[in-house]
Formats: sequence, C-alpha cells, structure tokens
Amino acid sequence: MRFPTSPTTGLASLILLPNALAVIAANIPAPPAEEPITIRELDLPPVIGSSTAGNCSTGCIGKDTGVQSGGFTPDDEHIVSIINFVAPNDTNRNYTGLQAILMKTVPGATFSNGLSWRCITCDVPTGNQVGRNKPMDYPDVFPNGTRIIAGTNIIDCSGELFTSSTCTPEKTFIRPIRWSNTADDSGTGGSMRELRMHPDGEHLGWSSQTMGGQSVFTGRLQYNDGPSTGTPLSPRYDVVDVNILYKADSSPITFDDRGNLSINNSAIDIGELRGFSGTGREVLYIGYPTESCNIDVYAIDSSTGAIRRLTNNPEYVDPVDISPDDTWTVIMDTRASHRQMFMAGMRGIPPLLDMVVTTAASSTRNNGARRFFQPWLLDQYAERGSYKGQQLNAGNTSNPSISDPNWNGRADPLWSRDGTQIIYWQTLVHAPACGASNPLPCPNSTAQGGRLDRVMLASLTSRDPVAGQEIVAWPDVVPWATKFAPGDELPAAQMPASYSPGNYTLTGRVAGFASVMLTELGTGKGIGGVHVTYFNYSDDGANVLNGNEAASVAFPSVWLNVVDWYSDITQTGAVDGRKLTTPASGFHLEIDALTNVFNATGNLTTVLDGVVYVQPGNGA
Repeated sequence: MRFPTSPTTGLASLILLPNALAVIAANIPAPPAEEPITIRELDLPPVIGSSTAGNCSTGCIGKDTGVQSGGFTPDDEHIVSIINFVAPNDTNRNYTGLQAILMKTVPGATFSNGLSWRCITCDVPTGNQVGRNKPMDYPDVFPNGTRIIAGTNIIDCSGELFTSSTCTPEKTFIRPIRWSNTADDSGTGGSMRELRMHPDGEHLGWSSQTMGGQSVFTGRLQYNDGPSTGTPLSPRYDVVDVNILYKADSSPITFDDRGNLSINNSAIDIGELRGFSGTGREVLYIGYPTESCNIDVYAIDSSTGAIRRLTNNPEYVDPVDISPDDTWTVIMDTRASHRQMFMAGMRGIPPLLDMVVTTAASSTRNNGARRFFQPWLLDQYAERGSYKGQQLNAGNTSNPSISDPNWNGRADPLWSRDGTQIIYWQTLVHAPACGASNPLPCPNSTAQGGRLDRVMLASLTSRDPVAGQEIVAWPDVVPWATKFAPGDELPAAQMPASYSPGNYTLTGRVAGFASVMLTELGTGKGIGGVHVTYFNYSDDGANVLNGNEAASVAFPSVWLNVVDWYSDITQTGAVDGRKLTTPASGFHLEIDALTNVFNATGNLTTVLDGVVYVQPGNGA
C-alpha cells in the first residue's frame, strides 16, 4: 500500500525544459520490437480444505495463501518466497504461520524431500530466532546466497548457501533488524516498512510512516552479536550510517516575491522508496507528479542527485525493478485497464491540483483488495510515441489463463540475476472486492484447491544472460541527502510552511500562462484548495490548454480524503481533448488511502480525440 502525499509532506518531480527534451530525443533509439516470452506457474505447497490443526502432514496452506514471491538465489534456479502454513499435525508442527521457503524455478527439479519447494525457517530452533520480528514481507536473497532479508529480519545459514543440503535448521538463525532513533539508543527502534536491499548486500532502503508524513531512509547493516542498549538485547542487525533521502531546500513547487509560481525541475523530494537499480547506482521512488494526477516512478543517482523519470504513461505505476545491467525495467501498472484515464489521461496539465489531490488520485488505482496491476516490460528510455512497453502476460483474457485480468499483479516483480527471467505473483480478485453488493461478480479459482494466489515465472527466451555487472556501493554519506543521527527530528516536522495562500502566475514553458489561487486548509496548516485558469498554456509546444480547474480537500480522519473537484479544460493541438466535471455541481470523491474504495457523486470525464474515459463505478 502506498502513501503519496502532498508537496508539503514530501515527494519529488522532474520536468525537463523543451530544449533539454529535444537533445534527449535526438539520442533515443526507436522502441524495441516485441520479444518472445513464455510464462509458467510455479508449484506451491498443497491447499487443505480445513485449517484445523492436525489435518496436514506435509506442510499445507489455505486458499488465502499469504504468499509473497521474492528474489532469486545466485544460481537463478531458486527463488525465496514467504507463505502462511496452516493445519500442522504432530509430525510437522513447526509448519505453521508465516515462513520462508525456497522454490525451484527449473521445470521438474526437486529438493531432497521430493518436492519443488523446501521450508527454510519452519524447523529453526527457538534459541536460533530470539527477537524475531513478525513482518516477513518483501523477501530477497543476499548476493552471496547465504542470507535472506524478510521484513525486518535477516535469515542466515552460518555461511552456507540456502540451496545446499548442508544448510540445516540447526545452522539457521533469524535475527531482527533494528534502526536506532533515540539519542540514548533506548527502545525498540524506529518503524521500518517495505525494506529493500541494495545490490551491494550491505545497505538497505526503507520508508517510515508517521502522523506527520512519510520519510525515506538508507543505511548500512552492521551485525551486533551482543547489544547492551535498546531492544531486543539478542544478536541483531543494527542499521548505521543512516541518511534521510531529503533535501531541506528542495520543493517541487516554488514561489518568488513577485507572485510567480514555478515547477522546480531540480527538486529532490522523495515520497516512497521502491528499491534500487540493478547496478545499485540509483534509488527508485514514487515522485511528485510531473503531469497532473499521473503517478510515476523515478530514479535518482546516489552521487550526483540526477533524476530520471522511469515511466510516463498516465496510468498508475508502483512496483518496479530494474534489470541487472540497468537497461530494462519491469513494472506493475494499471495501463491495461484504463482505470486512471478519466483523471490522468489529458497530457501536459501541470501538477497544480496535485497539491491537494495526489493522495486521492493514487488511491483510486485499487478497488479495496482488488488491484488492476499487470506486469509490463519497458526499455531504459521509457514510453515514447506509440510505445508503452510490452505486457509480459499479454494474450486472451479467459479464465484460466496467464492473462486473466481477474488475477491481479502484486509487489514486487523481480529480475533474475542473469537478466533472462522475471518472477511475479498475483492474487485472484475475491470478496469483498467482488460479489454481493459489489458490481463485479467473483470468479471461481481454478488453481489447486481453489487457492487465491499464484507465483509466475516469465522467461525472456531470446535473451542471452547478461555478464556480471560491477556494483556501485551505496555511499554511507549521500551528498544530496541529510544525515540522520539517532534522536534527530524527522523531516516532516522540520519542513517549513513554504506554501502560502494567495494568487500566483505560472508561465508556460513554451507559451501562455496559468493564474493560480491557493487557499488555506480548514485547519490552517497547509494548502487546502487550488484554483487554476489556463490561457493558451503550453509546456511542450504541441498541446495548448485553456479553461479552468479547481479542487479542495478535507480530512475527516487521518486517511480519509474528501475532495471537491471542478474541471472544464480544453486541449488543442496534437490532441483534441476535454476534461470536464458535471456542470455546476462538479465531482466529489470520498476515498480512504488505506482501503481504496471508490465512492463519488458527480462525474469527472476525459475525452481524447473522441475516445471517452469515465470514472469507475462506486465500489468497483
């Protein structure tokens, strides 16, 4: 789940000037041709009909498997996954709850147990997992194959490869990860979510959510065999040399004393960590939109702070991974569904309403537990012209099939180390995101035992393995970031109230201008309303905007966004378009950033060259 926020709580943007775009365009090759891709489903432990203890003797799962696929081992013949075991009997009583398993990726290959999977944490002695944390998400294998990160835990096998038969439960240890956030090193440490390992195997990135917003951090792992402060006091991995990926004087929108508003194309202001590039040179993140309501992922260089936009399609993107040689990107994206086009489809609108609608705009991507993600492959130059990437699982949409849209992509898709395979996982839409009062009927699962999750392996069959890449170590001091010492105040509390109510002018990069009025949030803390009028406005010289739009937001509770939206914008030039809300009454959206259930009155519609894009139905 993602929490893009308004500029006052931190995100990032990249908007290139037209002359820079022209130089870049001259050096961008033609889009790649589609390539052959084969996909097959990997075996999971068997589903058992009843989760009552004692019913399973082999290691079983329920229909709701709790699976999350993770990274490849160094030989690319296994992946690590997290799964939820149920119903153990006395012979396998430790096959219960969330556990890490290895899964074979080679067809027909098995472990010594005769199965294509093996649990690596189920029988670990209690004394080998003191202080173990409950979260086990986003599993990945360290480059040397002897350790695994799973949530805020590191699993190691005393220097043995996890793929080796000599890696036994007695040699396996599960150690907690702890980030100290107090000056005296007391307490359990800071809250860490969605941890991602850097390719150097020594550094981590993570996000930390607080009531004041979300911050992104990196740090170096340091094993502590006998801690004397903080908890737990068992052997653990401390995170040291911590940096906040935050620059105090950087904001995606700036103002001058003459009433001019500008989009800051050099802003370093990161919203949520998504990982690292294949060589480790860049960190990946969700950034403040370059175009209105268009949520994209970006990469920023660890040493120079140079930013590049990895995606630009109007649809929502979030999970992302870059190939080992940094030349390809795999994403989970809603672009096969057109779900966001009613809001984000008109290109070239500057991200002004986004000061108040970004959270709502990103929350419409889901219908509760239903995702509209499918896996897409993009080259390093991103979308251009008619090229929007290649859907990995394109094909007929029948059930069952690899391309059934009711099977929703989840986070994260991950590359193999040789760049010829991609692993991803999916969940079948199920109640309450379908059925009963929901307008979408629930499909029947044809997977073994009726399970609701599946792990898929995509093979890029025409590719040769990439040679081993030189990894760029993540710096302990990131030159454009802010060092974080335990006890320091988080940047959400440090940020000044730089956005002031008033009237401003935004000048188009090529032509025209926009009159912008900002109004205060009802609480008096930040901007709560934006009103924009466009006068022959153009940033690219190809499309011209005229008309007006306005939006305001209220927060009845922490995560609930209530947005009042009015738009009547015409676009002429390369595309003839109109973005229009219900005349007079407007569009009114109520959506919770945690539950993502669409509930609106009135309409917001975008028409592009005669193609009409309408909003989802309520609850759909």
